[in-house]
Amino acid sequence: MPAMLTVFTPTYNRAYTLHLCYESLKRQTCKDFIWLIIDDGSTDTTKELVTEWMKEKIVPIRYHFQENLGMHGAHNTAYELIETELNVCIDSDDYMPDDAVEKIITLWKKFGSGKYAGLVGLDASPEGKVIGTRMPEKLKESTLSNLYAKHNVKGDKKLVYRSDLTRKIPPYPIFPGEKYCPLSYKYILIDQEYPLLTINEVLCIVEYLPDGSSMNIINQYKKNPNGFSFFRKVAMRYAPSFRERFRESIHYVSSNLMIRNSKYLLESPNKIITFFATPFGIALYLYISRTGKTTVLKSG
Repeated sequence: MPAMLTVFTPTYNRAYTLHLCYESLKRQTCKDFIWLIIDDGSTDTTKELVTEWMKEKIVPIRYHFQENLGMHGAHNTAYELIETELNVCIDSDDYMPDDAVEKIITLWKKFGSGKYAGLVGLDASPEGKVIGTRMPEKLKESTLSNLYAKHNVKGDKKLVYRSDLTRKIPPYPIFPGEKYCPLSYKYILIDQEYPLLTINEVLCIVEYLPDGSSMNIINQYKKNPNGFSFFRKVAMRYAPSFRERFRESIHYVSSNLMIRNSKYLLESPNKIITFFATPFGIALYLYISRTGKTTVLKSG
């Protein structure tokens, strides 16, 4: 009988930390999963390390190597390869509590159906502190966008999706010379179809490493303006409030100034809002252009 859950891990030169995820998967109280590793062009010892783990036959591992396309390109490949009913991404510097798979499977078997896109749980630090806030105790379901905009939830959350939906939504675009497009692109589109079941349990332990995308969002903006511009148009179209549409418009303007796109106003899905957001977008563009600072805000 095939597994119900795929835990997939995009990785690039993370042999030094990937063992944390492996060790946590070995400890899982429920074994109804497969570990899919998308090696996004690593030049370190990742392949040799994974080969040894596969020989141990403790955790069912599927390994796929590809040329370096960036995080979103690795996600595209994972969604093409996943064959299980559910999937969850555990980054190469993160790992799962010992009972995380059991909690996911138990909740989905009890309440899961075609009415839901999957489920959303909590992230926590290695010290056990929940990232951001917990979800409202009486909240049983919500889209991801409403979780933040309507229910005032803060911080990163762990998403478990139905694999038929992650395959159905168009892939992340690959722009020449760029290695990143915000992952929220797919999450926003899935939000338009079904809500998520909520689970106020920690499903992932996260640690923001200096070489992680979360710690270098300013540099991501500079290096991937086409990816961000693409994402902002989608985010503007489906933003749950005027405030959010205005904020996304500011970022959209900034990204288009970086790529010297003079037609950004004509291409905007919210032209009036974008027009009034332009001065603020110019200010953001100037700030990003002049700063070398980093931030710990999650990049989506």
